[in-house]
Amino acid sequence: MNLKEQRAAKFKAAQDIVSGAKDRDLTDDEQKSFDALIAEVKEFDASINRATASAIARKALGDLSEDEKHDDAPGKEPAVKSLGEHAAKHMHARLKEIKGVSGASVSAPEFKAATDTHVTGAWANPVINEYDRTIVRGIRPRLVVSDLLGSGTLSGNAISYFVEAALEGAFTTVAEGAVKPQLHVVDPTMTTDVLKKIAGWIKLTDEMTEDLDFFVSEINQRLLYELAKFEEAQLLNGNGTGSNVLGLLNRVGVQTEATGTVASGDTGADALFRAMTKVQTGGGEDADGIILHPTDYQNLRLAKDANKQYYGGGYFAGQYGSGTLQDQPPVWGLRTVVTPAITAGTALVGAFGTAATVYRKGGVRVESTNSHASDFTSNLVTVRAEERVALAVRRPSAFVKVTVTNAP
Repeated sequence: MNLKEQRAAKFKAAQDIVSGAKDRDLTDDEQKSFDALIAEVKEFDASINRATASAIARKALGDLSEDEKHDDAPGKEPAVKSLGEHAAKHMHARLKEIKGVSGASVSAPEFKAATDTHVTGAWANPVINEYDRTIVRGIRPRLVVSDLLGSGTLSGNAISYFVEAALEGAFTTVAEGAVKPQLHVVDPTMTTDVLKKIAGWIKLTDEMTEDLDFFVSEINQRLLYELAKFEEAQLLNGNGTGSNVLGLLNRVGVQTEATGTVASGDTGADALFRAMTKVQTGGGEDADGIILHPTDYQNLRLAKDANKQYYGGGYFAGQYGSGTLQDQPPVWGLRTVVTPAITAGTALVGAFGTAATVYRKGGVRVESTNSHASDFTSNLVTVRAEERVALAVRRPSAFVKVTVTNAP
């Protein structure tokens, strides 16, 4: 017999004892037998409850294991890999339902996928999809400045930190009993960087929103790209006034370096190397990146020696015919970011990963509505994307603004 059947038998035996006594009291032996049977019934109840709970747990674990192991399991929803797919998952069906309904709005939760669209791959290599042949895309340079910086998240609305000033005094040798020198760090400056919102929107027709692939591509390639492009400019050149981010180039304490005269034989490459040294000697960090305008990088890349050999390798092979040709070889061995977001003739060398951090609150939020302006009467849908970012530069002296002339 199973547990339930054994429990039923014990319970019936207890009932028979009570029924047999009818209107009289139970004898001592009957009472002992009754108490023993009731105790066994309670033990069976506990065992049955434990067995039931274990079975439920095993089933739940088994179901979860199957879903986790097989992404393509029947009925399992595939994971989204981009902001566009994320928005389509949460908004597309509803957009089709509200077609022709006035004042309707649809929104998707913040996108926080593991394959975050802030990395280089999502923004640096946009692809023109074949179903969008009639739309001419704008020029799309590489966008990787945010990848150089440290990254973090905020739960509040601002990040406060201390920026250390210069160190006064130094260690030295001292005679026995003599006064020792004092070392003093000038009072650090409390700095607060507030989250800034970057936002924009595009319009789509009802027919466009019905095409799921097109809807995804418009968010991933057009809306998200434009958001990234503006973020890049803010991280570098933002003036910090109003709703602008205070960019790297406008931070107090950033060091400077310039190319010497043509007569001295100094070049832009020499100035960049001196800037690397300044990062180490003046900022106490090791430089890990260089940001250059495309024309300045071009001047370096096309520089040749007296034998007309390219310093950075020719168009078919590496330097002097050895090695392989690199798509974008680094300058002085540092990761080199080439972007028009920085002004031609200016470069930035620094310890990006350790001296500065870009903070984000949540992810990129996408919302849409047909109640904006005349959207309803024109069969249009407005799609808006926005994010909140803050840039903290804890050691401005670990960055050097370089005037690049006389290239290379």
